Amino acid sequence: MGTNDGDTDMPGTFSKLTRRLMGARPAEAEVESEEVESTALRNKIGYLSMMDLFRDLSPGEMLEIDRATRMQTCTAGRVFYSPDDNGEVLFLLKKGAVQIYRMSPEGRKLIIAHLPQYSFFGEMSCIGQGMYDTFAEATEESLICTMSRGDVERLLLSKPKIALRILEAVGKRMVEAERQLEEIAFKGLIPRLASLLLREAEADEITGQSHQNIAERLGVYRETVTSALNELKTAGLIEIGRKRIKIANRARLERAANE
Repeated sequence: MGTNDGDTDMPGTFSKLTRRLMGARPAEAEVESEEVESTALRNKIGYLSMMDLFRDLSPGEMLEIDRATRMQTCTAGRVFYSPDDNGEVLFLLKKGAVQIYRMSPEGRKLIIAHLPQYSFFGEMSCIGQGMYDTFAEATEESLICTMSRGDVERLLLSKPKIALRILEAVGKRMVEAERQLEEIAFKGLIPRLASLLLREAEADEITGQSHQNIAERLGVYRETVTSALNELKTAGLIEIGRKRIKIANRARLERAANE
């Protein structure tokens, strides 16, 4: 009788001892894993819901979007696509920054657009229009979600308001590209530079813009931009620091932009 009682106790004792030695608690580990997955899911849906593209969608619709996307972290300098690629995914920028640019035959870069957090890009390939000879590159560590062309097509057919928002965004980018082309064709470097500084200024300061970055946005060489900035500085229109430019005389800079 005592032996039977001892035999009955052994499995339980062995199970507790084994769990203690291995440091494993199956039930608790499972719960913890589910909590981590649940938190990751909430974070991902939270990021997606912050995008203007998906505003007004219900929790159920957001869950559908989540199932159709794949998330990854990308380092600065990562090129998502180039003119030779036949990419068929929509990129959703959840965190970080991306620039869209073209390269001249001489190797000079012209930045077409600088996309901040919660933007999207690559939409033209998803509607069969190609990349228009552009590159897309992360300018800082970024968190990206991708959606396949098939999923994008189903989304556009089932959610016309999202299709409309994509068209609106594409339209704005085309207007900006046309403005940029018009400035290159009809304005000198100083007016174009003055216009860029006025657009980028916050409380009369432009920060985080190197001479190289400004040159790429204007489609000229860095040395040319440095010379033009020094000209504005000598004229008393701006003050120059390390990756910091301060507008010293806004009225005169505005006049320079309109020349």
